[in-house]
Amino acid sequence: MKNIAIIGSGISGLTTAYLLAKKHKVTVFEKSAHIGGHTATVDVEVAGKSYAIDTGFIVFNNKTYPNFLALLDEIGVGKQEAEMSFSVHNTKTKLEYNGHNLNTLFAQRRNLFRPKFWGLVKEILRFNKLCKQAYESQKFNEADTLGDFLIEHDFSQFFAKHYILPMGAAIWSSSLTQMERFQFQFFVKFFHNHGLLNIADRPQWYVIPEGSRSYLSPLCQSFSDSIRVNSHIKFITRNNDKVQLHFSDLTNDTGDLNNDVEHIEEFDEVVLACHSDQALALLEDPSGEESTILSAMPYSENSVVLHTDISLLPKRKKAWASWNYQLSADRDKPASVTYNMNILQSLNSEHTFCVTLNQRESIAPGKILREFTYHHPIFSLESIGAQQQRKQICGQRHTHYAGAYWHSGFHEDGVRSGVEVAQRFDCFLSSYASQDD
Repeated sequence: MKNIAIIGSGISGLTTAYLLAKKHKVTVFEKSAHIGGHTATVDVEVAGKSYAIDTGFIVFNNKTYPNFLALLDEIGVGKQEAEMSFSVHNTKTKLEYNGHNLNTLFAQRRNLFRPKFWGLVKEILRFNKLCKQAYESQKFNEADTLGDFLIEHDFSQFFAKHYILPMGAAIWSSSLTQMERFQFQFFVKFFHNHGLLNIADRPQWYVIPEGSRSYLSPLCQSFSDSIRVNSHIKFITRNNDKVQLHFSDLTNDTGDLNNDVEHIEEFDEVVLACHSDQALALLEDPSGEESTILSAMPYSENSVVLHTDISLLPKRKKAWASWNYQLSADRDKPASVTYNMNILQSLNSEHTFCVTLNQRESIAPGKILREFTYHHPIFSLESIGAQQQRKQICGQRHTHYAGAYWHSGFHEDGVRSGVEVAQRFDCFLSSYASQDD
């Protein structure tokens, strides 16, 4: 039995701890006052009624989340069906549509008489066909970007701006410019695996009843006494035999951090289940490979607001979708997407609850319920190349790395990365599905 420290209590850290606790002694350290990372359900009361609303991790599906589904099954947590739909609203031209069905596609009836809009529909079909052919051939140049593909196949700027770039930006919380620079191979595999290249026969999406936080308690049951929140680790040192965590302690009188007061705890192994940049910052003496690989996988900051301001949704209610992208003139602006939580979580309320990324200034102050800041991995040719070098640093010097950033950046990827670390210690998920990136 090994004594293992796990840094971070998001899905990656908690999955790792859950599996390792079957055979080893684990201690989970979390910097904030609560566990869960992006699993962040909040309770709000509006007009005398209470609602549990997800603000980070929301949805998963029956096709590309096999390990998360296996984990839920193992801990006895259920799921409920959710509608997944996507809309685009151009704030300048007022064009809007919702791709859920034909009626919502032409929610703005004038689009029936716009040749450019019919051209968009044709380009979507052509794009899907070409991407499927590329996936089937597997003849990729790793240096090619999504933007390169769009230029090579003569797709219009209208198609790029009003369909594929905002859809990708919404998925990865990136700007339109960053989406153009996305590795095409990575993009096609993700879209193919998620059924996003199909008009029909797409995966069934789900949410967790009563909010995503509902899985935290059963997941942590076996090691709940070994979770330590408000843990402020200054740095980590490693030698031939052990790993040492150096902590800043809270002073008794003010509750402020005192960097001069320190205690040290020793472990056999450490799992860094935090973001790549956070992991690198914790290492007092990172190797050259650790510095190179981890620094190649940066994160971006995203402002998130829970509110009831429906002006962030398309003008026409038929155009309201689960995910609603608002186009602006600034291509470098982070993703401006609003999640309609009434649709996603099947909330029965006369109020429409929205979770909006990166549009704080557009929301009526009196309709804001809660505000958050989340960080998401930035995927580029460099970061995707760094992903392939994980084995060079994972397991070296008693140090292991888990995080969704090692794959596609989603909840399933966090689970998968935790499972991969746990397997090194002969600990397994009951049903593990290996996947190709």
